[in-house]
Amino acid sequence: MKILGASDFIEGSDMKVTATIGMFDGMHRGHITLINALKLEAEARRSCSAVVTFRQHPQLVVNPERSPKNIMTLEKKIEAIQATAPDFIILLDFDQELASLTATQFMKLLHDRYKVSALVMGYNHRFGHEPGTTFAHYVEQGSLVGVDVVKGPEYLGTYAPVSSSIVRQLIAGGRVEDAMNCMGHPFELAGKVVHGFHNGRGIGFPTANVGELPPSIILPHNGAYAVMVHVDGAWHKGMVNIGRRPTLDNGDNITIEVNIFDFDSDIYGKPITLHFVRFLRLEFKLGSIEQLREQLQRDKELSQKILDNYLSSKS
Repeated sequence: MKILGASDFIEGSDMKVTATIGMFDGMHRGHITLINALKLEAEARRSCSAVVTFRQHPQLVVNPERSPKNIMTLEKKIEAIQATAPDFIILLDFDQELASLTATQFMKLLHDRYKVSALVMGYNHRFGHEPGTTFAHYVEQGSLVGVDVVKGPEYLGTYAPVSSSIVRQLIAGGRVEDAMNCMGHPFELAGKVVHGFHNGRGIGFPTANVGELPPSIILPHNGAYAVMVHVDGAWHKGMVNIGRRPTLDNGDNITIEVNIFDFDSDIYGKPITLHFVRFLRLEFKLGSIEQLREQLQRDKELSQKILDNYLSSKS
């Protein structure tokens, strides 16, 4: 598997590549369905397979005000695509020059630079700056530049319909279990442990404050969640609160504080990754520290059950 950029090209006059195109943010079940179809099509054509994707969301260039937050970082997206084992990943910068290309010009670029002779289209995917482009138009224009355009399958499994937009809406609404079902893997936040308010230890629930998160990544709705936590080289069960901690009157800043179960090591400054498994409750103000302690104990007991079930389902 090789990653190619905008300045690379594929050599060989007899080389043929079957490709598919997309942002592939979140690498959900629909994406997997499409890439599996790509590999079957490439095998049938006795060609190599390639996934064409972009460093940044096209809306960031075309319509910055409407550009969505990302579900995953570029690095994680590339890892997820690599796991599907295409022959090539073609990673392009979506800039003004690329945005100005017609569908025909873009297919010609793929054909001339990357030897793309067939293109498997996602069932609802569009590219090129012309409005209202139909699948028949792609087929017609592709034939002019030596690219066979074929329609890829729609994911019709248990969790359909699935799209990156739907997954973002689920995460933003706190429905992380539904998002996990749509993607086939948990939503992930990765940052570093930074100094926080240090209030948790005094009430029996020490927390690690998660900071240095990529600003482009979407955050789940404020509230408490059961999470799996990777830190210091191992996975642990835990619960996280996203929000303003109203009972402790810590101001208006949003914090992400995770209580790692049965763990008591100094991890300040270390990388930390959270996998969101299930929403527990909304954040609300309690009448006293004792009531907060009791609520956190209930949250922990529920999280333990949720995470035990989650782990047993994966084994």
